[in-house]
Amino acid sequence: MSKDDVERREAAEEPASYSQFACIGAGFSGIGLGATLKRWYGINDVRIFDRESELGGTWTINQYPGEQLFPDAAPLPAEEKSTDPSSLGCACDIPSILYSFSFEPNPSWDSILPPRADIQAYLRKVATKYDLLDKISFNTNVEKCEWVEEKGRWRMTARDNATGESFMHEAQFLFSGVGLFSEPRKIDIPGLDSFKGPVVHSARWDQGLDLKNKKVIVFGNGCSACQIIPAIVDETEHITQVIRSKHWIIPNLKDAVNFGPFATLTKYAPWTKGIQRALLCLVTEAEYPAYLMNGFAGWLRRRAAKAAVDNIRAKAPENYHDLLIPDFDMGCKRRIFDPGYLKSLNSDKITLTDEPVLEIVPEGIRTKDGVTEADVVVMATGFKTNRFLVGIEMTGRNGESIQGHWSKNGGPAAYDCAAVSGFPNFFTIGGKSTRPAVS
Repeated sequence: MSKDDVERREAAEEPASYSQFACIGAGFSGIGLGATLKRWYGINDVRIFDRESELGGTWTINQYPGEQLFPDAAPLPAEEKSTDPSSLGCACDIPSILYSFSFEPNPSWDSILPPRADIQAYLRKVATKYDLLDKISFNTNVEKCEWVEEKGRWRMTARDNATGESFMHEAQFLFSGVGLFSEPRKIDIPGLDSFKGPVVHSARWDQGLDLKNKKVIVFGNGCSACQIIPAIVDETEHITQVIRSKHWIIPNLKDAVNFGPFATLTKYAPWTKGIQRALLCLVTEAEYPAYLMNGFAGWLRRRAAKAAVDNIRAKAPENYHDLLIPDFDMGCKRRIFDPGYLKSLNSDKITLTDEPVLEIVPEGIRTKDGVTEADVVVMATGFKTNRFLVGIEMTGRNGESIQGHWSKNGGPAAYDCAAVSGFPNFFTIGGKSTRPAVS
């Protein structure tokens, strides 16, 4: 395209705002980018776009219930509760000392496995410290990114979700911090649209959803489902949990580690925060040889697996053991730190089943044994992690789309790359090997 053609096109289009750096996503990646640009280079010329109304990324969209779900309900006697309320709700399964920026250790963690609200508060504190809040465009959906060779810039088309109006923004450097936990995966069972009651995904939770004395179907038994079920079981009439696979459910770190001394040490000797983080990194990285199941490390892993099995057998009803105890080695799938899920399975209000669901009907679900009635369907079925930059039309040099580029170069494996050939000054933060952890 000639210089005259570029000038004519620009004259026909609305004026674009500009920043040297732009990032899609205001989660850990976006906040980390903005803070690092300022720390290392003194650069403040950055604009961050996020389709949600608050920063936090996966910690904003995952708002499945905890003890705050039923604030007006009469409290149950302690002996009737299925689990410890302090362990309920959306939380992280990575120790809080590690689940933070190395340049901003947090002395205010109250738990070794931080809940969603604490993580969001931490991110907002970091964003405030580095003057990033006024650089974030919330409720903004980036729809298109186009590399303009003649200008050496990325031209972005975004839409204000509140007004529906679109606008243009240009940047010399473009980063994607959208992560892989942004597009919920629905169940692939016929008849979902025919169900008469509410259908919610764990990452699109309706805060107005009333589950009191309702019959609930929960699909899934990963990290999210194992936190949702103990949080809602005492209020529902009954829960039927439909599972398709097994997971290693191990004792919660909260039960194994007394976090109090670490928090106190951090508060009164803040210089130890880096030491604590380094030691914990060494301990967690040292686990890797154990996954090879060789030598002493392998013996430790087998011992840990036996302890996990013993934990399941001690806490969960015997009739569910075959559905809960994996027949594969620990490490083949993600571990679940038990948030009270095993104890909740002792409730008469829960039925755990791996019977295939043939279809969803208006009244509930149909299996070979008949129809199980339900008022609400909950999908704790994870995310579409084999696709990246979903919903964004991105074109690089010669009009090549990024999805097309990845497809011809190995598909999902290409997501591991931080830079993409043919897409100048574009970088991805995160990906398959560095995805965030939500449980």
